[in-house]
Parts: sequence; C-alpha cells; structure tokens
Amino acid sequence: MSTDNNDDLRARYEAAFMPNYGVPPLALARGEGATVWDVDGNAYLDLIAGIAVSSLGHGHPALVRAVAEQAAALAHTSNLFLQEPEVRLAETLVELAGGDARVFLTSSGTEANECALKLAIKYGKTHGRSSFVATENGFHGRSMGALSLTGKKAIREPFGPFAIDVRFVPYGDAAALEAAVTEDCAALFLEPTQGEGGVVPPPDGYFAAARRVCDATGALFVADEIQSGIGRTGTWFAFQHDDARPDVLTLAKGLGGGLPVGACLAFGEHGGIFAKGDHGSTYGGNPVAAAAALAVLATVDKDGLLANATRVGDALAAGIAAITHPLLAGVRGRGLWRGVVLTEAAAPAVEAAARAAGFLVNAVQPDVIRLAPPLTLTAEQAQTFVDALPAILDTALDTALHAAKEH
Repeated sequence: MSTDNNDDLRARYEAAFMPNYGVPPLALARGEGATVWDVDGNAYLDLIAGIAVSSLGHGHPALVRAVAEQAAALAHTSNLFLQEPEVRLAETLVELAGGDARVFLTSSGTEANECALKLAIKYGKTHGRSSFVATENGFHGRSMGALSLTGKKAIREPFGPFAIDVRFVPYGDAAALEAAVTEDCAALFLEPTQGEGGVVPPPDGYFAAARRVCDATGALFVADEIQSGIGRTGTWFAFQHDDARPDVLTLAKGLGGGLPVGACLAFGEHGGIFAKGDHGSTYGGNPVAAAAALAVLATVDKDGLLANATRVGDALAAGIAAITHPLLAGVRGRGLWRGVVLTEAAAPAVEAAARAAGFLVNAVQPDVIRLAPPLTLTAEQAQTFVDALPAILDTALDTALHAAKEH
C-alpha cells in the first residue's frame, strides 16, 4: 500500500494524467457511510457523494456483499450471453417506472443518453422528423452525440459542428417549448431539474407541460434523470412528482452506488424501435454492476431512503434558508439534491473553505454550491454542515475580498 501523502499523489497525478480535470485537491483513501478520509488521515463529511453517485454512502455492507459475491461467481459475459442479474435489474427498473417498458443497460449516463439519442434519430427517420429540442445550460454528457444536446456553450461550442439540428430554449419556459417542439421535431431532451446548470428546478407544472407538448406534436419526450433518478429527489424518479412519464428515461449515477452502470428505458411501442444490431455495449449489463444496482434498489426500498431523502433534505434546506449572511442568497432544489445560491461568484472559495472545515461540496457554478450527499445522510450529519456554514461563508468572503484587493 502506498504511503504517499496528498501532495505526493497530486504530483504523480499531474505527471500521469491528461490535464482536462486539473489536479484534484484531495487524494481520498477510504470511506464509511457519509464520511471519507484522505491519505493524510483527515476526515470529511461527504456532501457530494461522487457527484450524486454513492447513494448508499461508502462501504455499505449490502453493496460490498453483492459485488464480492457476484465477482466471485461471474464477473463478465459481454452481450453475447445473458445472466440473471441483468435480467432482474431490467425487470426491477421497469416495475419501478410503472411497467410497459424495455431496457438497454450501459456503463454510464452519457452512454444512456447516446442510446436515447439513437432511438430518437431512428424514430425521427421513420416519421419524417429531423430536429431536436433541448435547453440552454442543460447537460447531457460529453460524447459527441450527448454533447450535441448539451446547452452549456463553454463545453459544447469548441467541439462543433454537430451532426444533428438542435434548437435550444430557455429552461423552465413552457411557452418556448410549445414554440420549438413542432411537427418536425423528433425528440425533446429535458432534465427534471438542471444539475450541472446549478441545481435549477423548473416552475411547477413544467414537466407536465412538456408531456402535453410532445403528445400534441408526436415528438418523443426524453427525460434525462442521470442525476435526479433513484431517490435523489425523494421519489424513485423525479418525473413522478408531476405524474408525467416520458417516452424515454435515462438513468445512471446513483443506480450503481459507486459501480459504473446506467440504463435507458423506452416505454410502450417505443421499446421496440431498435432492431437487432442497431445498438450495443460490451460492458452494458455487466453482472457485477447489475448486482450492485440491485443491492442499491433493494436497500433504498428496505431502509426507507426515499422518505429519508425528503425528510433530511427538507431539514437541510430549512437550516440553510434560516441563515442570514451577505454571501448567501438562498437554497433551491428537492430532496437530497440542493443548490446553495451565493450573492457573488465565490463558489470556489466556499468549496475550499468547506473542505478546510471538513465538508466536501461542489462549486457547480461560479455562484452555486451543489449538495448531493448519500441518501443515507442523517439529520444530525446535515445539521453539522448547517452549523458550520456561517463560518465557512465568512472565510470564503474574506478570501473573495482579499482577491478583489489584489486585483
């Protein structure tokens, strides 16, 4: 086992890896529940959970047991053969989503969205539709297909042009959806809440309005629930808050609890759009990843983690909202998926101050901190962050003022 400290590992990382991530500030060594430790022995409350991935926290016995037992029995088959874990996972997802669906399993959220895009392209060609609609500042992945639907200009535009015609509309504007989703539109791609955009929820009824627009025009309604799915907002899927089931649903992140797995579900007749040979994945449906996902789904259900996400998430938001601070503008989101909104672009300084205080958060936008902790987070753990936040904001504000003076 390596005895390198944080600085040593960061230097090795910088020398070995492409510079697209920069150099992460910490080298983590282990975790238990909602707590992680770095290689220097410092403990942190993990309030980002690997970007909404570690839904059961770290080292959960059910997940460890499922992965170990499946790896010992059969670790990989490819799609040339089938095995029971992948079948049970697909069946379970269909049941949780309301039935009448068929599934394609992937290794990531981007791949799930690529699958959805290919479905939509084939649907469009069959029905004489060639355009797509997505939202400004939306995020659907970084591969070329998913990136073409991503509305964040800074990461999209350097890699254009793209092979499909996408109309981008303001998020949360139902009238803009109605104007853009016309008879020539193959599909609308929509997040129930914009994640990378800064945990931006839409107005009430927006998702239901999107469903009505697609029904009226015949466009496919694709819901990207890569971040919001698997209990993050207090229901299995965020679309269930509006009772507005999409035609296609994409999942990943929290589904595997730390193992790489994603899924694309197509409902009703749309589940038969692909023919044999239209799509594939060597690792999709991997038995170890499927076993992990089954353990996550079973544990979320058995341990009441949907209710916990609502209860603890609401308490966390209420605690933050009660704080009066010149750097704090408010908090938004649902369940254990919250955006702490700042009055100025000081999110990196808040992230650094939180880390120094023993909390891991994410500066998802210049003026927004994202919180997406394990669904197992307790009210007591959430309160420790609320109690520490005023001092964290003080430190960040001092940092921002000092930086302003230097400039």
